[in-house]
Amino acid sequence: MGDRQRGSGGVLVIGLGRFGASLALTLEELGTDVLAMDTSAELVQDYSGHLTHVVQADATNMDALQQVGAGDFSAAVVGVGTSIEASVLITANLVDLGRPVIWAKAISQSHGKILERIGAHHVVFPEKDAGQRVAHLVNGRLIDFIEFDDGFAIVKMRPPQEIVGLSLTESDIRAKYGVTVVGVKSPGRDFTYATPETRVSQHDLLIVAGHTDLIERFANRP
Repeated sequence: MGDRQRGSGGVLVIGLGRFGASLALTLEELGTDVLAMDTSAELVQDYSGHLTHVVQADATNMDALQQVGAGDFSAAVVGVGTSIEASVLITANLVDLGRPVIWAKAISQSHGKILERIGAHHVVFPEKDAGQRVAHLVNGRLIDFIEFDDGFAIVKMRPPQEIVGLSLTESDIRAKYGVTVVGVKSPGRDFTYATPETRVSQHDLLIVAGHTDLIERFANRP
């Protein structure tokens, strides 16, 4: 396995729980070379028909990581969440290997701080992030929502009634609301980038970018 991955820039996914498995499957769909690991023979068997490369191994053991050529991957994802101790040991092993960019799942703020301090390059909080995202969706007319660290967001939303029938120049959204319409998806048509002449209809979907609080204000207009 190490020879196959050497210099390939693949991704090592450790832990086939819901987070790790979903991530591994999506990476493969995107054409990325993936090796998935888990200590559970049952999970390895379950995913052997869905993922190209799955092995049963204990990543808390450095020898096991070296046997699969973990140091030859460009990135490694620590998706273990049930055991903080295992998560920390695996992350520490990957740090010692030196090469992979480490993405580690955390189940609490304190867990995340430990992972950062021992050398994880990226710490993710799937449940917290999902909860915050869904709160924005539940709260208004947003259909999809992605927020960045600096409070900037990109959303998919239905248009407020007051801009329906107007071009973007006529509605002057950026000046009035402080947000930018990036694109428009009309029923039965492909997504198109917005221009000043783009006219918004009631059934359109808008892609809007801007600061989170301004987008929420815009999205909650009648």
